[in-house]
Amino acid sequence: MTNPPKTSRLVIVTGAGIGIGQATAKAFASAGDHVVVTDILEREGAATVEAIRAAGGSAEFAYYDVRSTAATDALVTDIESRHGRVDVVVANAGIAHRTPLGQLTDDKWDLTFDIDLKGIFRLARAVAPGMRRRRAGSIVALSSIMGVAYGWDEHVHYSAAKSGVVGLVRGLAVELAADGVRVNGVAPGYIRTALSEENSLGPVGAEAAADFIPMKRLGTPEDIADVIAFLASDAARYMTGQVLVVDGGLLVGRY
Repeated sequence: MTNPPKTSRLVIVTGAGIGIGQATAKAFASAGDHVVVTDILEREGAATVEAIRAAGGSAEFAYYDVRSTAATDALVTDIESRHGRVDVVVANAGIAHRTPLGQLTDDKWDLTFDIDLKGIFRLARAVAPGMRRRRAGSIVALSSIMGVAYGWDEHVHYSAAKSGVVGLVRGLAVELAADGVRVNGVAPGYIRTALSEENSLGPVGAEAAADFIPMKRLGTPEDIADVIAFLASDAARYMTGQVLVVDGGLLVGRY
């Protein structure tokens, strides 16, 4: 297992096997941080680690299901015991499945909330004690424009969960601020990922979205990763409780 450089931060990124999570893991690693790449997609997560190491970065993979409190606590305990701390958490793991209201069962609703909202809460709760003791730490949670401004047809469960992330960010930020821990969020617009093209929008819908985005393109995972890296950096040292919309001008262009 790769040991982090002594001067690096220890960063956990969830859902880092693909998409925004993968780009974010690479962004932190390129800045010299040691990244714990977590996902339930073991092959993809391992590939992210390999790519980081091939580029000269420092990373390790940990299988992690954000639905499990026991797994969350074990992950944080293990990292803190081996590395001494967790400096940054990027709570990115999420799902989005198109489901008409009439077919939206309790189980599907609960699954979306368990991953997209409660998964963030579990990890924040687990890392908070250590961050508070050290009086330093940054948590960045992924919301969505569907959680801050849009209602999304046949995605009631997703919009509701991502709205919940906004409230979670604000509540955590206020509770942890005096102890030196910052909590912020990012609300991506239409981003070219497997989540948008395969699960929800579909490739045709994704391409059509570019027509009404003022910047005339879908975002890339790297567009989001760079903003996440900023929020976790000292450049954002006086920011907490904020959810930054990164959408190519979509919201301001349509409202």
